[in-house]
Amino acid sequence: MTAPQDFQTTAKQLIALNGLEAMRALIAGQFPPPSISTTLGFRLAEVEDGRAVFLGDPTDRILNPLGIVHGGWALTLIDSCCGCAAHTTLAPGLGYTTVETKVNFVRAITPETGQVRAEGLVVARGRTIITAEGKLTDARGRLLAHGTSTLMVLRQEKSQ
Repeated sequence: MTAPQDFQTTAKQLIALNGLEAMRALIAGQFPPPSISTTLGFRLAEVEDGRAVFLGDPTDRILNPLGIVHGGWALTLIDSCCGCAAHTTLAPGLGYTTVETKVNFVRAITPETGQVRAEGLVVARGRTIITAEGKLTDARGRLLAHGTSTLMVLRQEKSQ
């Protein structure tokens, strides 16, 4: 992994690459992982054009008062895999932001669930809006949650 950088410098370097190159560089450790990954215990594991896979480890650090993994963790994984799948389709200089993410929870996630896989796939890519779908599964392939994201393509403002 490269020496620690500030997040703004890293973002500028990543946006200079096309989206697929940027995601591959993150996986290869050429850039530090985003802080959300470290904070919530998941990592980008695979990418290809229009597809991104994260692996996450549910722990007792992310439980709700009932001892179940907080739904926000699963939603964040869906948002991340959908967003990064969308990012793989972008040209250099383009970014994205989530407009909406909707998730349906199918079964409870606990630390005993073990590693979770979040796979996002682009469904439609327009000039301004990208839609993607994501699903969370456990190591046995059981569906834990599924959802969709709508993402807006961001273009850098032209200086006047």
